[in-house]
Amino acid sequence: MRQSDAYLERFLALHPKEIDLSLGRIEQLLAELGDPQLAMPPCVQIAGTNGKGSTTAFLRAMLEAAGKRVHVYTSPHLVRFHERIRLAGTFVDEDRLAATFEEVERVNAGRAITLFEITTAAAMLLFAREPADLLLLEVGLGGRFDATNVVQKPLASVITPVSLDHQKFLGENLAAIAHEKAGILKSLTPAVIARQDPEALAAIEREAAKVGAPLSVSGQDWQAREERGRLVFEDGDGLLDLPLPRLVGRHQIENAGAAIATLRASRQLSAPASAIEKGLGAVDWPARMQRIAHGRLLGLLPAGSELWLDGGHNPDGGRAIASTLAELDERSPKPIVLVVGMLNTKDSDGFLEAFAGLAGRVYGAPITSSAAARSPEEVVSAAERAGLAAEPCASVEDGLAKIARAAGPVPPRVLITGSLYLAGETLAANGTAPG
Repeated sequence: MRQSDAYLERFLALHPKEIDLSLGRIEQLLAELGDPQLAMPPCVQIAGTNGKGSTTAFLRAMLEAAGKRVHVYTSPHLVRFHERIRLAGTFVDEDRLAATFEEVERVNAGRAITLFEITTAAAMLLFAREPADLLLLEVGLGGRFDATNVVQKPLASVITPVSLDHQKFLGENLAAIAHEKAGILKSLTPAVIARQDPEALAAIEREAAKVGAPLSVSGQDWQAREERGRLVFEDGDGLLDLPLPRLVGRHQIENAGAAIATLRASRQLSAPASAIEKGLGAVDWPARMQRIAHGRLLGLLPAGSELWLDGGHNPDGGRAIASTLAELDERSPKPIVLVVGMLNTKDSDGFLEAFAGLAGRVYGAPITSSAAARSPEEVVSAAERAGLAAEPCASVEDGLAKIARAAGPVPPRVLITGSLYLAGETLAANGTAPG
């Protein structure tokens, strides 16, 4: 076991709940640590339900292409916690992470605090101590009471598409969830709002008016669209004709557009068109319609098969993934088969309904890294309710072996999906962990 993993186990025991949205505990800890959040580089805060990780990845790629040193904070990780903290382009190393965990544990002195709160405090210490030009700060859950929301004067705020997820903590409808996401908006801080459901947009606009945050809204103040195999971005400052992003799927056009709109929202974030273009080609974000081109798992499938991975886990995510699969099928038809693992906190029926009429078969897989995982049989039942043929499998490897045995003359297009936990397990099993 890594030393940092031992700290994480102890941190998990500090609070009876994994999620307990509040700012009081982290504010106290940060004050005792010397308020490192005040010494961090200028930051962009990114909230939303779907697309915030991809939008962050686009921003990083474009800013780094412009020669900027960029810190990044994201969650959750796929394989190692270290993936959450990127210091000027590199994941934090084990020795530095463990030493910082030791410091926050000592200062916290056993007080109740959630895992996300204490590790966010550790990340802020690291960001304050390592020089950089900018920090991209992805919200963990919600926004208003998320531990990242101790930042008072970001350069810009971003809200990616809001959809139903985490209703237990954020509210039962889109307006309530969007209200919580909009809690990151700050007075006089420009806010970039990706395309939203009208109900969510209205809630965001109400909060922006309340705090005095100027909005730049997709479809009103800027738009990003695919046109003749190119990405066209247009706002009040003009038009950019760019190559399509490296990340696959039409939803990535909107995510790239939100990143470009953010760069154009602040002078400190501005990047030349050449850097934006380079960033679109260099962007990397594992487990988001990631094609697995090599590794142990691909070898379990017949020659000529395609293996894809996406951590999407809510109904809107399912629809985006299904749309991308349909596009791939139009260009190169192959039998589509899914290996799906999901948590019992997610809307499995809503997620799987998106694949009705598209996937030929679903294999329900276990997730071993979460106690909240649905059983393979529960996933199968949800798939059958969605009108999909399904059967359980003992593991991802078992699912792929079953797909190989059932394969016909045309090699299949296989997608492993339903959970970021499953995505992390898959990358580890394949020997292709991020890093």
